[in-house]
Amino acid sequence: FPDGRFVATHPIAGKEQSGPGAAHADLFRGANWILTPGRGTRPEAVGRVTALCCAVGATVLRMDAAWHDEVFATVSHLPHLAAFALMDAVLATERGGERIRFAAGGLRDFTRVAGSDPVMWRDIFLMNREPVLKVLAGYRHALERLATAIRDGDGAAVEARLAQARVAREEMVHRT
Repeated sequence: FPDGRFVATHPIAGKEQSGPGAAHADLFRGANWILTPGRGTRPEAVGRVTALCCAVGATVLRMDAAWHDEVFATVSHLPHLAAFALMDAVLATERGGERIRFAAGGLRDFTRVAGSDPVMWRDIFLMNREPVLKVLAGYRHALERLATAIRDGDGAAVEARLAQARVAREEMVHRT
């Protein structure tokens, strides 16, 4: 948009369902809404978008677009990829469909976001290919470290990784 009125934004709110049936009035209340205005974006355009975000109860944050893509590849795209891949892995096992019958909270909680729109997530993964591939490589490395510790029977290493993850998750939960 050559006239500087376009403001790239990313509301950090949503559910795994999509479409009008998934809408609710307070979706953005208390949510962060990221603005990534470009160099040519007019300040008045940013002001209007900021006012709109605030009007629906969101907290406006500004980020550089490249940093946004790196951050959300880590905290949003990777969890979605992992959930989709986990469901794929379960179904690929012998009698995978039968195994799902026995699923309880763990599998359901972990894969909740695999109920998201595959077309939307295909587009997100491909549009953010480089940051997604970078964090996916890190995730594979983390899985390999765990696999190596399990294969080696190194209970201390397994426990240390799990404890580190538990502490990090607790800190994340208490931060939000």
